[in-house]
Amino acid sequence: MVSKIVASAAEAVGDIRDGSTILVGGFGNAGMPAQLMDALIAQGARDLTIVCNNAGNGDTGLAALLKTKRVKKIICSFPRQTDSYVFDALFRAGEIALEVVPQGNLVERLRAAGAGIGAFYTPTGHGTSLADGKESRTIDGRDYVLEFPIRADVAIIKAFKGDRWGNLVYRKTARNFGPVMAMAAQTTIAQVDEIVALGALDPEAIITPGIFVHRLVTAVQS
Repeated sequence: MVSKIVASAAEAVGDIRDGSTILVGGFGNAGMPAQLMDALIAQGARDLTIVCNNAGNGDTGLAALLKTKRVKKIICSFPRQTDSYVFDALFRAGEIALEVVPQGNLVERLRAAGAGIGAFYTPTGHGTSLADGKESRTIDGRDYVLEFPIRADVAIIKAFKGDRWGNLVYRKTARNFGPVMAMAAQTTIAQVDEIVALGALDPEAIITPGIFVHRLVTAVQS
């Protein structure tokens, strides 16, 4: 019987290695897999590269991981917000590297990784410092810059419901980066609010098929 359910968040992240590249779902706190992040903090992996939409909020979730100083680099679209003080302090002290990627490019680089696309040209960022050192090309009179996929060792995402095969459905804006991140990583770990019986999910509503999910854990309701 195929089952991707694991007993705990600690078990789900237990084999993440030092130096891993990790995709973290969430748009701010919407869709942030908070319990998996807490488990990763407790697990202790170091020298991590984190790919996320932003650089953490307040003192919880991704910000709490950054505070441990075990993240060497973050790739994101919005590193600074009113409550991104943990990242700000680390960056100003030279304790974390930053790669800023326009949000559309970030999603497409993740999608390209999942789709097996070697690289793609985009006009976004051309002529700015974000294109420094990158190949450019003029196509049909418009300037483009070459971007490469973002592939990762692990994706940590949050969904609304899942079944034991790992099929996932999301709730509203919490969907955000989860689907593309699930496709771009060697191992995808999903935190869900509820695990339902096989066949309970409407096939037409499944956004992430179980083939892209390797471990599934139920969030502990507080």
